[in-house]
Amino acid sequence: MNLILQFKSMMEELELRGVRGWIMLPLCCACSLFFLYTAYFGAFHSTIQRSVLLLCCTFMVFLTKPSFKKYPRLGGVIDFIFITATIAGFGYTILQRDNLGIFIGLPRMTDFIFGIICIVCVVEATRRRVGLALPILSGIFLLYGAFGAFFPGIMQHSGMDADAFITALYMSEEGIFGVPVMAAANFIMAFVLFGAFLEVSGVGETFTNIAINLFGRMRGGPAKACVVSSALVGTMTGSAVANVVMTGPFTIPLMKKTGYSPSSAGAIEAVASTGGQIMPPVMGAAAFIMADTLGVPYWEILKAALVPACLFYVALFFMVDFEAAKGKLKGIAVSDRADVKKLILDSWYAILPILSIVFFLGYLRMSPQRSAFYTIVVIIIISMFRFYTIVVIIIISMFRKHTRIGPLKFLKALIRGAKNGMEIGVVCGCAGIIISIILRSGLGISLTSLLIAVSGDSLLVLLLLTMVASIVLGMGLPTSAAYIITALLIAPAMVRMGIRPMSAHIFVFYFACLSAITPPVALASFAGASLSGSSPMETCFKAVRFGLCGFIVPFMFVVGPPLVLVGTAPEIIIAIITACIGTYFLAVSLIGYHFTKVSMLFRLPYAVCALLLIHPGLATDTIGIAGGIALSVINYWTSKKTMPDLA
Repeated sequence: MNLILQFKSMMEELELRGVRGWIMLPLCCACSLFFLYTAYFGAFHSTIQRSVLLLCCTFMVFLTKPSFKKYPRLGGVIDFIFITATIAGFGYTILQRDNLGIFIGLPRMTDFIFGIICIVCVVEATRRRVGLALPILSGIFLLYGAFGAFFPGIMQHSGMDADAFITALYMSEEGIFGVPVMAAANFIMAFVLFGAFLEVSGVGETFTNIAINLFGRMRGGPAKACVVSSALVGTMTGSAVANVVMTGPFTIPLMKKTGYSPSSAGAIEAVASTGGQIMPPVMGAAAFIMADTLGVPYWEILKAALVPACLFYVALFFMVDFEAAKGKLKGIAVSDRADVKKLILDSWYAILPILSIVFFLGYLRMSPQRSAFYTIVVIIIISMFRFYTIVVIIIISMFRKHTRIGPLKFLKALIRGAKNGMEIGVVCGCAGIIISIILRSGLGISLTSLLIAVSGDSLLVLLLLTMVASIVLGMGLPTSAAYIITALLIAPAMVRMGIRPMSAHIFVFYFACLSAITPPVALASFAGASLSGSSPMETCFKAVRFGLCGFIVPFMFVVGPPLVLVGTAPEIIIAIITACIGTYFLAVSLIGYHFTKVSMLFRLPYAVCALLLIHPGLATDTIGIAGGIALSVINYWTSKKTMPDLA
């Protein structure tokens, strides 16, 4: 009876209700088990692998997002039609996988019919899951592909007929089966499942508790704990909203309790969680697409993103620290904190999954999907047992009932992983339509030349244009889609201006992630606002304020390649140190506090010192550090003089 109640509770928690819920249950399990199988044994034929992903994802979207909630019967009929069409379309694709390649360029009538069905199902599933922005953008590009001959200037191309459309968007390994879907089917799903198993094992809660108890006693302790816990949880989720939902319920109430306004608490959580998308080893879905686009192992992306991600959190830590000092905010009371030593000794095992995936990816050089598979096995083992030392890691010390992954938790992880992956699948399929049109029409090459001309050969102007484009696209699109489009249209221009391809793509990816906190559409900020009970727009604007320092970080690693680990060891170490000092001075300038309140007269020189440290070079670094120290000394003595008056 207890098991039945737990099962019902799990179904409610996962929002699996009614007939649709009972259909979703086996579908999610089958989807997750399929991608676990291919993570270990290798992918099937590329058409099968990609078709199964799109089949499962579109099917699940039509089940979970009814077409007409007000008219359930009508909605049920429409959903049934779309589900039937999905099964028929992708089923035909799997059965005809060998013949499709033979008839590329000369599609048969059945190819044309089922191709249209698959494309329409993917676009409709995307509309239901993430809104109108991406489908409308896809429609615009489809019109551009068809009527390119009527466009002026560099936008003009010969146009595509019906045969060319169905070949590009369906029959070839472009379009809905393009690079984004390939990355999702081969790599991303394995890491989504990895995150789901980590979540049900309780590792996220453990990270949050450790951060709260280590940093809670400091001024503004809950906010600092929020930054650290979000960084730790970000190593395994790769999703801003998922990070907010996992850590926010613990950190936001504590921040409000110690004096933060609801909007500030929600904003800090949103910004901290947004960094999780760029924090290795499990970054956002776009990181896997980036690896494939650049033609480099995923491990190289992780290495290049490590320092920029850490700088983002260092900058945010400084921001919340100065904000707490300025507002005289205290830490958590001793009675609200657990024994730190006991907590660390009891929970240090939680870091093992992260170390495991780094070991499999970096040391053993396994494929990303197999690394994820083995790490899931590690998660299951350590969730069942506790180990006291690494030397005796194979010795079972005791069972841990509250974290053990039993049959129900295993089932829950399979369902959660499939549900988390369905958005990625349909978004990648829809984004593939845009990519295919850009490649076939030659628009990418034309826009690259145009951007260079508009920027006047100025690298700074081009970087600013790229930043704006990435953020604007990210407001209406998921991060992966925003990255794909910007990387295809703008990153080549950055490369032609002399920026290394890795730095250019991480720059684009970084700002696509930051769109999660920028209004008017800021999903991470909205999630933080819902947990803190504050106004969504007020939370958005405060999130931008707390994240301002992080907006400068991408410019650091573009002009300073050592920050993406390119260069000698001394160069990399010096670049990291000066970048940290630069973010410190920048935080002082933005918050307006250092030992005491900093007047506007001094905030500008602090910003200048920070910018000097951003630009690599011995002279600029020396001037920036010397100027910052001089300003800090002045502020220190000013604070000493005002202390008696305050007392």
